[in-house]
Amino acid sequence: MRITDLLSEKSISLNRTLSSKAEAIDALIALHEEAGNLNDRETYKAQILAREAQGSTAVGDGIAIPHAKTSAVAKPGLAAITAPAGVDYESLDGKPSDLLFMIAAPEDGNLHLEVLSRLMTLLMDETFRSDLLHASTAAEFLAVIDRKEAEKYPETPETVVKQDGYRILAVTACPTGIAHTYMAAEALEKAGKEMGIPLKAETNGSGGAKNVLTKQEIADADGIIIAADKSVEMSRFDGKKLISVKVSDGIKKPKELIERVLSDQAPVYHHSGAKAADSGEEGESFGRKIYKHLMNGVSNMLPFVVAGGIFIAIAFLIDTIMGAPQDSNFGTATPVAAFFKTIGNAAFNFMVPVLAGFIGLSIADRPGFLIGLVGGYLATTGATFMAVGGDVPSGFLGALFAGFVGGYLMLGLEKLCDKLPKALEGIKPVLIYPLVGLGMIAVVMCAVNPFMGMINTGLTNLLNSMGQSSKVLLGIVLGAMMAIDMGGPFNKAAYVFGTAAIASGNYDIMAAVMIGGMVPPLGIALATTFFKSRFNAQERKSGPVNYIMGLSFITEGAIPYAASDPLRVIPSCMVGAGVAGGLSMLFNCTLMAPHGGIFVFAVVGNWPYYLLSLVAGSIVTMVMLALLKKKVKE
Repeated sequence: MRITDLLSEKSISLNRTLSSKAEAIDALIALHEEAGNLNDRETYKAQILAREAQGSTAVGDGIAIPHAKTSAVAKPGLAAITAPAGVDYESLDGKPSDLLFMIAAPEDGNLHLEVLSRLMTLLMDETFRSDLLHASTAAEFLAVIDRKEAEKYPETPETVVKQDGYRILAVTACPTGIAHTYMAAEALEKAGKEMGIPLKAETNGSGGAKNVLTKQEIADADGIIIAADKSVEMSRFDGKKLISVKVSDGIKKPKELIERVLSDQAPVYHHSGAKAADSGEEGESFGRKIYKHLMNGVSNMLPFVVAGGIFIAIAFLIDTIMGAPQDSNFGTATPVAAFFKTIGNAAFNFMVPVLAGFIGLSIADRPGFLIGLVGGYLATTGATFMAVGGDVPSGFLGALFAGFVGGYLMLGLEKLCDKLPKALEGIKPVLIYPLVGLGMIAVVMCAVNPFMGMINTGLTNLLNSMGQSSKVLLGIVLGAMMAIDMGGPFNKAAYVFGTAAIASGNYDIMAAVMIGGMVPPLGIALATTFFKSRFNAQERKSGPVNYIMGLSFITEGAIPYAASDPLRVIPSCMVGAGVAGGLSMLFNCTLMAPHGGIFVFAVVGNWPYYLLSLVAGSIVTMVMLALLKKKVKE
C-alpha cells in the first residue's frame, strides 16, 4: 500500500507550533479523527501512549513516527505535521522533531510495520525531508511524497499485508547443514522484519527440517525464496511465485531477494517431478545444477561417514589401550572392539549407496532414489557381466556415476512415459518407473563397473604410493583449498575428496582437510585477541566466538572478516591452513571421522602432532594478519 493512499489533505497540518510532546500527540490524533480513521479516540490515544512508554518513537534527524495497532482504528491511515521550530519529542539523538507522522493501523495484520518501513526508507533522504518541511499546502506535501515514492518504488505493485500469516516464505539449506543454513534463515527473517514484511524461514539443517512451512502458510504466501546449495522438497510450492538462489545470497543480500520475489518479474513455479528448484534462478548453469545434486548426496551421506568412522576409530582405540598386536585383526582383537568395528562397518557399507541414492533423488525425485541407491550398491559389490572376468567394485567414483546417470536416465524415462495413455498414469510410479529404471541401471553399472573400478583402484594405488614429500604437498594444497572460499566450491571440492579417500581407506587426507578448515577462524580469533588494533570494535567483540567455531570445524566463522578485507584475510588464512595441512601429512596424522573438530581428537591418529599442526597453522594466520592488516582508526 502506498503512503499517499493513507494520507489525505484533511490529515495533514503544516507549519504548526507545538510546545510539547503531549500537544503533538493530541494534534496528530485530532487529524486522524477529522479524516475519519478512528472509531474510539480515547482507546487509540491510550495505545499511542502505551507505545511511547516502551520508548520514544522519535528516531532522530528531526523525525518522529508514533504508531498504534488497535481495534479503535476504523480504517488504516496516516496523519502528518510539520513543525519548523521543532518540538521536544524525546528523540534518541536529543534533537527536536520537526517532521511528525502518526500511523493508525487496524488490529489484524501488520500494516503498521510495512508503512513504518517504507516511511523510514523515504525519510532517510535529506532532500526529501527538506521538501516536505518547505511544502506550503497539503496538496504540495502529498505531491512531494508521491514523486519520491514513485522514484523509490517504480514497479512496486499495490499490495496489502495479509491479515494473518506470512507474506514471504523461505527455505534455506547448505550441504553440511551446520552454519550457512541458519545464517541465511536469520538474515532473511531479520530483513523481513526491518522491511515490515512478515517472513518465515524453514531450515533444512543437519538435524532435519526445522520451522517447517505448513500447507496453509504456503497457500497464503505471496512468494517463496529458496536459498539452498542442495535440493529441497519443491512439489509443495507448485503455482507459487518462487526464486531460487545460492545459500550465500540469502546471507549477503536478503532485502534484494525479498524485493525480487514480490516483483511482477518473479517466475511462477510449476512442479514437473524434479526435486530441484528448476524454475527458480533463470540461466542457472549446468555446472551449478551438477554441484547442487552432488551436495545433496554428500550432505545425506555425511551422517553415515561420521558415525561409522568414529565407531571404527573407537574400535582401534580400544585395541590400542588393551595392547592388541597391530596385525590384520587389529580393531577386532577384543570383543568390545569387535562390536564397535562391526557397527561402524555397517554404517560404512551404506555410505556409498546413500550418496548415489540421494543424487538420483535430487535429479529425478522419488523415482530417481531407487535407481541411484541400487546403482550405488552395485558400485560397492562390483557386479559385472561375467564375460569380463568377475566382480570389480568401482567404489566412490562408481557411486557418483550411478547417481548422476541413474537420475538423468529416470528423467528421460519420465518424459517418454508422458506419451502413454492417461489410463496408465496410476501405475507409472509403482510399476513402470521402478521396473524399467532398475533394469536400465543394472545394465549400465554391470557395463561400466570394470572401467570405473580400474580408475578407482588406480587413484587409490597412486595415493598409497605417494612419497612423503608428495603427501606434504597434497596436504598443503588441500588445506589451502579449505580456506579459499570457506564453504564455497573450492572448500567443498577438498572436503568431498577427503570423504572419498575415507571410503577408499586413506585416512590421512581427511585429517589434512579438517585441520585446514579449522585454522581460518582460529587464526582470526587469535589475531583479534593479541592484535586488537587491526580490528574494529565489532570485529573484536565477535572474535572469541571464532575460537568455538574453529575448534568445532566450522570454517564459516571467518566469512565476515574475509568479506570485509578479502585481499589480506583470505591469503593469511590460506597460508596458515596450508601449513597445518602439510604438517598433518608430514606427521602421518589420520582421521576417520570427516567432522567434529576437537571433539574427535581422541580418535585422531597421532593426535599430539595433529594438535601441534593446528596450533602452528593458526599462529601463522595470526602473524600474517598482524603484518598485512593496517591499524584501525576508531
